[in-house]
Amino acid sequence: MTGFTFTITHRDGAARRGELTTAHGVVQTPAFMPVGTRGAVKAITHRDLDDLGAEIILGNTYHLHLRPGDGVIGRAGGLHRFIGWPKPILTDSGGYQVFSLAAMRRVSDEGVQFRSHLDGALYALTPEGAADIQAQLGSDVAMVLDECIAAPATREASEAATARSARWARRARERLRRLREDPASAPDVRVTNPGQAQFGIIQGGVFPDLRARSVDETVAIGFEGYAIGGLSVGEPLGVMYDVVAHTAPRLPADRPRYLMGTGMPDDLIECVARGIDMFDCVLPTRNARNGQLLTRSGAIAIKNAQYAEDAQPPDLECGCYTCRHFSRAYLRHLFTVGEMTAATLNTIHNLYFYLDTMRRIREAIVFGTFERLRLEFHQTFSRRPQHL
Repeated sequence: MTGFTFTITHRDGAARRGELTTAHGVVQTPAFMPVGTRGAVKAITHRDLDDLGAEIILGNTYHLHLRPGDGVIGRAGGLHRFIGWPKPILTDSGGYQVFSLAAMRRVSDEGVQFRSHLDGALYALTPEGAADIQAQLGSDVAMVLDECIAAPATREASEAATARSARWARRARERLRRLREDPASAPDVRVTNPGQAQFGIIQGGVFPDLRARSVDETVAIGFEGYAIGGLSVGEPLGVMYDVVAHTAPRLPADRPRYLMGTGMPDDLIECVARGIDMFDCVLPTRNARNGQLLTRSGAIAIKNAQYAEDAQPPDLECGCYTCRHFSRAYLRHLFTVGEMTAATLNTIHNLYFYLDTMRRIREAIVFGTFERLRLEFHQTFSRRPQHL
């Protein structure tokens, strides 16, 4: 596989500063990936993302497979061309979406059978099928299919899901190898990005020995990078941090480490401190559409009446387009009257906050001041709603 490399340029404790090189450009790490589930980050354009400095976005295999179909995207030349985004893309395998369907799915060693949330049609997703779909999408990073289970989960359920995920990972890796080496073996699959990397996913629930076993089995298969999955599914915050601290150091030091689906801004800080390089989460965009703006002091609910005549920007220290041009009073007005522009301006602000936080983290690692940044962040940022 060519076109994918990862280089660590600086370290500060367990925190790592690096560069992820793909066929569609370089990503500076630690990195946050805005979530573009259906090929678009909700409420904003690619131009906005570019202005914000986003270097990579995430697409969803499950949703793109259902609509418009990976065949449609493959015939268009791949997801980059189809959506007009020239920079790197990571696609998840669809495992989490299938997990969230609960009563509409059936899991076996072969894969998952599920009914579409759109029309109830029956679909099957296997490790090979997830690899085929993502080969047609042509993402720069493709995730293997894994079995994600909700918390709290018994040890027995966690052990079974961990073992199944390892078996599926081997099958996904073999499928991608065949697609790379012998495209004729799958004539119906258009490989739109020969430089696509594949990441394995570590499972194991909250059990340290199962996490260690999953690391050993997944690393033995050999992937370009590794993700920690099965977190942010209902476990206490401290447990998540403990699992990351236990798992990340066991992963190969020369490969990128991706924590899936996490989290709040302070989660990013804490998990970088534990050795994580890549993050994604719907929180900044979803909360923006619901009227929650993130500031250096914490979150504010812009719909609150206290902001009706507030001429200040959402965050006095923020340099985003929204904060440079608009007041809290105007943003509250847009939100309360249901203007679409409210979602756009709020999303621009929240994504800027996340991406600027990652920029500050990278800079601190380079200068050896990450621990000071970490302490300062916790002193100013609060998860409790702010009344500013």
